[in-house]
Amino acid sequence: MDHYDSQQTNDYMQPEEDWDRDLLLDPAWEKQQRKTFTAWCNSHLRKAGTQIENIEEDFRDGLKLMLLLEVISGERLAKPERGKMRVHKISNVNKALDFIASKGVKLVSIGAEEIVDGNVKMTLGMIWTIILRFAIQDISVEETSAKEGLLLWCQRKTAPYKNVNIQNFHISWKDGLGFCALIHRHRPELIDYGKLRKDDPLTNLNTAFDVAEKYLDIPKMLDAEDIVGTARPDEKAIMTYVSSFYHAFSGAQKAETAANRICKVLAVNQENEQLMEDYEKLASDLLEWIRRTIPWLENRVPENTMHAMQQKLEDFRDYRRLHKPPKVQEKCQLEINFNTLQTKLRLSNRPAFMPSEGRMVSDINNAWGCLEQVEKGYEEWLLNEIRRLERLDHLAEKFRQKASIHEAWTDGKEAMLRQKDYETATLSEIKALLKKHEAFESDLAAHQDRVEQIAAIAQELNELDYYDSPSVNARCQKICDQWDNLGALTQKRREALERTEKLLETIDQLYLEYAKRAAPFNNWMEGAMEDLQDTFIVHTIEEIQGLTTAHEQFKATLPDADKERLAILGIHNEVSKIVQTYHVNMAGTNPYTTITPQEINGKWDHVRQLVPRRDQALTEEHARQQHNERLRKQFGAQANVIGPWIQTKMEIGRISIEMHGTLEDQLSHLRQYEKSIVNYKPKIDQLEGDHQLIQEALIFDNKHTNYTMEHIRVGWEQLLTTIARTINEVENQILTRDAKGISQEQMNEFRASFNHFDRKKTGMMDTDDFRACLISMGYNMGEAEFARIMSIVDPNRLGVVTFQAFIDFMSRETADTDTADQVMASFKILAGDKNYITMDELRRELPPDQAEYCIARMAPYTGPDSVPGALDYMSFSTALYGESDL
Repeated sequence: MDHYDSQQTNDYMQPEEDWDRDLLLDPAWEKQQRKTFTAWCNSHLRKAGTQIENIEEDFRDGLKLMLLLEVISGERLAKPERGKMRVHKISNVNKALDFIASKGVKLVSIGAEEIVDGNVKMTLGMIWTIILRFAIQDISVEETSAKEGLLLWCQRKTAPYKNVNIQNFHISWKDGLGFCALIHRHRPELIDYGKLRKDDPLTNLNTAFDVAEKYLDIPKMLDAEDIVGTARPDEKAIMTYVSSFYHAFSGAQKAETAANRICKVLAVNQENEQLMEDYEKLASDLLEWIRRTIPWLENRVPENTMHAMQQKLEDFRDYRRLHKPPKVQEKCQLEINFNTLQTKLRLSNRPAFMPSEGRMVSDINNAWGCLEQVEKGYEEWLLNEIRRLERLDHLAEKFRQKASIHEAWTDGKEAMLRQKDYETATLSEIKALLKKHEAFESDLAAHQDRVEQIAAIAQELNELDYYDSPSVNARCQKICDQWDNLGALTQKRREALERTEKLLETIDQLYLEYAKRAAPFNNWMEGAMEDLQDTFIVHTIEEIQGLTTAHEQFKATLPDADKERLAILGIHNEVSKIVQTYHVNMAGTNPYTTITPQEINGKWDHVRQLVPRRDQALTEEHARQQHNERLRKQFGAQANVIGPWIQTKMEIGRISIEMHGTLEDQLSHLRQYEKSIVNYKPKIDQLEGDHQLIQEALIFDNKHTNYTMEHIRVGWEQLLTTIARTINEVENQILTRDAKGISQEQMNEFRASFNHFDRKKTGMMDTDDFRACLISMGYNMGEAEFARIMSIVDPNRLGVVTFQAFIDFMSRETADTDTADQVMASFKILAGDKNYITMDELRRELPPDQAEYCIARMAPYTGPDSVPGALDYMSFSTALYGESDL
């Protein structure tokens, strides 16, 4: 159905592509389709005893449309409505359209109302859809179907005919030769194709239409005049008519096939009858042979001699080898023939074959089963008779052999089982004796079968009436009595061995328990002796207290340890008690340990002696640590006072910066400060003495202070160095002041500026602080000028400026300003009215020091363009005072 859907969708069901309803308005095409579709519908409706006259009128009530669909599909549709109202008609047409849709046909734009209204276009479109689905869709030729399949069938059938070239379903059929070729190909006797002419299409078409209607039962669906008179015959009408040829000739081919099938059935029936006759004859012969053979096999008269019985056996073997195999083959062939016959009859839909009474396969199988049952009984009887005669001699010899073997095996076994070698054996030897005894028991159990076989043979000889039964019975009884005695001795020896093993295992378990407890106890005593004699080194009172506590805890465990010692000695005493009570022969000492009770007692006594010695050593060390603790506290109390005092005095640098008054006052104050520090030296010396005592006592740490003697010494030395350096700086400041003529107010101003920009209060300004200080004092310099100044105040490039360097720089700058004022006065005198001065005039007119100063300051500046190497008043002033003074 999926293939049909896709084919219909691709070829016929697209209104825009193939069924263009606008073309139906062509009167010629509409006429052809009316006649063709009406004839096609009547070809099927006449099977139901009815027909239509007007295709768009007769289908309006839907009744004949539903009937048409039932005839061509072979299926029953829903019960139609018999009313005459419009709604009844629409319901019937919808039922028909629903049935068409259920077959996978997509009805595009075709509704029940249009059919009921007699719409010619829609009615013809619906009939064409039905023709496609039920007359053309199922056509299949070489993997093509529907339209392509029908076209390919036409091409294949008309290929041998000249002037016939079928390429489509319209103009390829106008000359009528295509229809005639189709008829001649399947029924050559109906048309003389050689007399037809291509230029006489009317004759060709009418001939084909008449012959098809008369001989092929294909109604005349087309008019020759309409086809010839139309430039392009209607494709749907041609396809509908040609599909009738396809179905007609396909039916003829099926009839021929049916005739061949009948001939084949007749041949099969003749063959089956022959098989029936063969079965009856073969069955009769086989049953007769079975009837004759069974009495011979039922003859069971015994013979008195072995030779006679062997002759009967040979005759039976000849029967098995020579007479029976051909009959087995006949029976097998009989079953094969019967099964083959039944299969052929079943395939031919014929009744199953029933053989004559008594000759059924089951009858033959039953007879054959009786034959084999009798045959089996006869063979068993022959073999039993021969076996009975042979077995008497064989059993007697077998009894003698087995009895001799058993008697040889039992020789000496009773003496071995009565030995008492276990009384002086060790545990390992007892276990070996038990393994050996278990092996003997296994051997004894293995010989149980032989004893039973001997008894069974004697019993069988008695049953077969053996002539020497009395002597056989006497020997068998002796063997059985001896066997019972061996069993009793074996059980008695096992009990003795197991009892001895249990005692030795108890002793061994005690030995093992002794070893398991003695080893850790011995290790504990050795560890205790090692700890009690161990030399200890402690540095604090806490450490000696920890050792004392641990020792006291150890002494607390001594009572439990003594109990463990007594328990271990008790295990050893238990072993001695068992040995004495059960008279066990102990060959050797404890195999699990070399630790003796004497050794345990000796080490225990040593531990008890070491405990008081350890007590004394710990007491002496505790007293020494108490003395050391007093030394630590004494040193710590002094160090905790001296250390902070030194740290406080170390702030002299900050104090000197914040001091006020004249430099002479500051110097005097600093020297008094230095004297007070020197007077503190005795306390340092006393602390040194306490430190000496600590070192002699080998004390390496002190939790009572964070200060060490080394820290105190370094701090004291730094303090002396700092005060000396500070005094020196003040002395240098006095020298600078006197040399540069700086007033006390200027000095105070310098000190205030320095302190303000010394943000870290270290007595030094870093580079950024110094730059900010200069800017605040009116300096406006570039990077080059600042670098020059830094090279003056920080020649070592440490990145800091001390107060002394700052004073030196400021005193120099003050002197430079005075010189600049003098030079500016000279400039006005020398420049006169021309308002500029050259460098040569400066060297000639000014003193050397002032001239060189001016030249150095004015070098970066240039004079007027008309006078190279000269400065006007503004440039000269800028060089001396800077931009901020203008």
